Amino acid sequence: MRRYGKNPDEDDVRVRPNRKGNRPRTNIRPKHEDAQEGLVLTVDRGRITCLIEDRTVTAMKARELGRKGVVVGDRVAVVGDLSGAKDTLARIVRVEPRSSVLRRTADDDDPYERVVVANADQLAIVTALADPEPRPRLIDRCLVAAYDAGLEPLLVLTKSDLASPDKLLESYGALGVPYVVTSREELADGAAADRVRERLRGHMTAFVGHSGVGKTTLVNALVPDRQRATGHVNAVTGRGRHTTTSALALPLPDDSGWVIDTPGVRSFGLHHVDPSRVILAFPDLVPGTADCPRACSHDEPDCALDQWVADGHADPARLYSLRRLLATRERREGD
Repeated sequence: MRRYGKNPDEDDVRVRPNRKGNRPRTNIRPKHEDAQEGLVLTVDRGRITCLIEDRTVTAMKARELGRKGVVVGDRVAVVGDLSGAKDTLARIVRVEPRSSVLRRTADDDDPYERVVVANADQLAIVTALADPEPRPRLIDRCLVAAYDAGLEPLLVLTKSDLASPDKLLESYGALGVPYVVTSREELADGAAADRVRERLRGHMTAFVGHSGVGKTTLVNALVPDRQRATGHVNAVTGRGRHTTTSALALPLPDDSGWVIDTPGVRSFGLHHVDPSRVILAFPDLVPGTADCPRACSHDEPDCALDQWVADGHADPARLYSLRRLLATRERREGD
């Protein structure tokens, strides 16, 4: 039975009044063509601090973004009050496409990914040579995450006045990862900061490391006008305290680059990493995979890389390093 007859027109259709007095819902979203671009510096309990031109603006995520997260390093489109004055609040309406995403999971069997930073192009893995003792497995995991995200890794070894870096550097020599070795005395007189700063010039570098390794102390030396709280290592457990609770992006002097200080980690799960991507960090081994069986893990008896290396096409130490990194998901960091 037709409600409005055979040939209804517009006057026949009953329109219910809108009691709330607001506009009807629509799938058409505003383009916000007047939005300004900002860089996310830090995220704290829903309040997002952005750098817009030469001022910092506090903003919140617009409802239209839904569940899309905003993380440090994101480039975003911001509307509203962009003056940066006290008690003002702007609105983030768009997150621009990311050039890179550094992720981790709480553990290897945890499917929930945590985005650490966005748009970084270098990962500084900070490790103390003593107090606390270095954790090679954690370094391996950070390297895998860096290669998977397309970031260039950098080893920063601290507290060389307490232990020699030679043994640790020897184990990573075949990977060709650049490194900087620092001591506490050099941090005090600025020499260490100068050497590290040269490696950061022109990059957006995320700093990761176990609690207590001196990561935030180094960041404070690199950016002396923005001091963050530092902690100490527990003499009984050998572990550091989490003094950095949220990631923070800081510009290097003379705008020569960016450093992103992240909270100390005690684990770096790799559930999100596709093992087939790790081989891409070894361009000298990639041609040798042409004769590998389908879906080869590169760590099995039929892998063609064994013959490729035996024929002298690559250094055996490189193949060993690749397989050590591929095996990190089967090992705990403390092993």
